[in-house]
Amino acid sequence: MWFKFKNTINFMSQAKLAIFLSAAMIIGSIVSLSVNGLKFGLDFTGGTLIEVGYDKAADLSEIRGQLDANGFSDAVVQHFGTSSDVLIRLAPRDAVKPETLSNQVLDIVSTTSSGEAEMRRIEFVGPSVGEELKEQGGLAMLVALICILIYVAFRFEWRFALGSVLALAHDVTITVGLFSVLGIEFDLTVLAAVLAVIGYSLNDTIVVFDRIRENFRKLRIDDVAEIINESLTQTLSRTTITSLTTVLVLLALFFKGGALIHGFATALLFGVFIGTYSSIFVASVAALKLGISREDMIPTVIEKEGADQDPLM
Repeated sequence: MWFKFKNTINFMSQAKLAIFLSAAMIIGSIVSLSVNGLKFGLDFTGGTLIEVGYDKAADLSEIRGQLDANGFSDAVVQHFGTSSDVLIRLAPRDAVKPETLSNQVLDIVSTTSSGEAEMRRIEFVGPSVGEELKEQGGLAMLVALICILIYVAFRFEWRFALGSVLALAHDVTITVGLFSVLGIEFDLTVLAAVLAVIGYSLNDTIVVFDRIRENFRKLRIDDVAEIINESLTQTLSRTTITSLTTVLVLLALFFKGGALIHGFATALLFGVFIGTYSSIFVASVAALKLGISREDMIPTVIEKEGADQDPLM
């Protein structure tokens, strides 16, 4: 039964289903990352990014064909914002200056039926810089998870700490896996979004854990699962309102923010949903399976020296 007495939602009754669902998503993400990998952006791979603009809608197929015929078969060509704006990404080329490369590309793409191309911007990232950013980004996520483990263990209890880190690792793996499955470019803005998802998910988890600890001390119920269900039900309205208001902002960024932050908005949109899910069905279920109990939540009473002596003596 989903609903028990006093309108408490029986979340923990779905623990096995949640474990199966999470395991399936994690395995799918790991398989996709192993087979397909990530489509790293220019920030991580290095190379040259060129943005050009036309007076009318650009024919991407023709632009790709012209670049391929002139020795740029590895060029990635896509619309950027509007149908008349084109973004061209090129892999690193040794012994060729970015200015020379951009002029060559501009001359080539200006010979298409789309008309004269206007240079909007050019960016260049060296391969060594891209590799360093990739390493530093992975290190940033690892350090964040370790710091969170220490904080939650100190703030609450080690079972809660493990539950929160499992939930965060769950969120990061599935969010990154989504980009692998869909083939969406993974750049620094997406990495920033993943780190933001860690913060969002942790905040939601801490709120749930705080209510669980409070109810362990306040409610006279021996069933641990029932206490967790009661706590999750009490925080559900707060979680729903927070998630919905965040999603409204992210939807505006997703549809109106432009191509530059499209990946950022995608990662956060998915992260909000998966983070809310993990606070209920990963972090709380993990704490339950690890054997959290009332005794773990009640602080140890320390007797003062001389408290057992007769005050009249």
